[in-house]
Amino acid sequence: MAQHLEERRDERVTNDGRAPFERDYARIVHSSSFRRLQAKTQVLGLGDSDFYRTRLTHSMEVSQIGESIARSFIKDKSITGAPREILPDPIMISTICLAHDLGHPPFGHGGEVALNRCMLNHGGFEGNGQTLRIMSRIEPYHETFGMNLTRRTMLGVLKYPAPYSAVVDPTAYEKVDNPPNPIFKAKPFKPPKCYLDTETDTVTKWIAKDFDDWEKISTDFETKRPKQHLKTKHKSLDTSIMEIADDIAYGIHDLEDAIGLKLVDRAIFEAELPASVLESFCIWEDGMTYVELVDSLFSKKTYLRKKAIGSLVGFCVRHTFLDSKNQHDFSHPIFAYQAKLQPKARSVLDTLQRFIVEHVIFDTTVQQLEFKGQKIITELFNAFATDPERLLPSRDAQRYKEETDSNLKQRVICDYIAGMTDEYATKRYQQLFEPRIGSVFDRL
Repeated sequence: MAQHLEERRDERVTNDGRAPFERDYARIVHSSSFRRLQAKTQVLGLGDSDFYRTRLTHSMEVSQIGESIARSFIKDKSITGAPREILPDPIMISTICLAHDLGHPPFGHGGEVALNRCMLNHGGFEGNGQTLRIMSRIEPYHETFGMNLTRRTMLGVLKYPAPYSAVVDPTAYEKVDNPPNPIFKAKPFKPPKCYLDTETDTVTKWIAKDFDDWEKISTDFETKRPKQHLKTKHKSLDTSIMEIADDIAYGIHDLEDAIGLKLVDRAIFEAELPASVLESFCIWEDGMTYVELVDSLFSKKTYLRKKAIGSLVGFCVRHTFLDSKNQHDFSHPIFAYQAKLQPKARSVLDTLQRFIVEHVIFDTTVQQLEFKGQKIITELFNAFATDPERLLPSRDAQRYKEETDSNLKQRVICDYIAGMTDEYATKRYQQLFEPRIGSVFDRL
């Protein structure tokens, strides 16, 4: 049943002995979009230190964790029958995890919010949606099909199987001047979780072409509150593995960065994550006490901190299981079965993630850098939109000129900015706005 998911839109590929998912892995690793992740913000701004994680190293860690989960399922002899037949190849999970952040723009979520605000009247912007767009259209491995990856890899990256237009609530946004003012509050412009409408044919006519339950998958939403975007409830098995791996990397490895850079200290950690909160970890971790965990995390001996971080990661991986209940009665096993964390492990990870959000993501200095980034993005967009054929690089200017639809013209500008690294965006901003004469030799 899973065999048809190995097909590509164009099957004319060189027969060099590689398995389909090995080819997908290579295309991700060798893509320019993947390389650019080395200079894109994960949580902390680039340039302050060479210690903490970039979007690239985060993706590599998610990949390693996701592959470990996939291998643990394969080794689990209790998984039999249809659930075992649909288990993913570990290299495919590694590929999906490596690719999951390809679409994130410069300056983290600040850049994502800024681009969505600039594109409000032209189809919006969302990082996960841009990832699919890169894979299916932008990255030039094929004349028209982007990376021309297998359906299963594309499905695995599709975290939210509904288009922007189906999930957006316009009342969630505040009014925007034209051109957009570069100074603005971020919260009212957070995008819905979705794929972009430009990729609707790719999703409905290719990725989902023979899933009988697709209407339910794409239109079954979580409970909505006023002025809140809709959010889909369902995902593929492979996506569920990737999301758990992403949560683990986000909640635990970003904690390591925060401790290493002294953004959090032992007193704050013990006050907000006492023994009662992490009790399940300590019980399941074969005798590691809460005091031993905290001693190791805040030890001056780096290997002890590494051991504690590794224990937390291993704890979550070991307590990830395959749920084969098929509670939504899906006809295809790739949606019927899901990877899930045991409740106590989920509680530990959720607690760590909330801690990171409060003490790292919402740290004033981090938010100031995001604010600065969203200002840079907005001013760049305004400049290019004012005179695109004059200011865009020749290739993008030609794309803009060839588009006849006004929304797609703006999408060309959006694609160009979304693909920038933090450093490139900053230099492009300086090139356009710094009060100096400049030179024709100021090439980027």
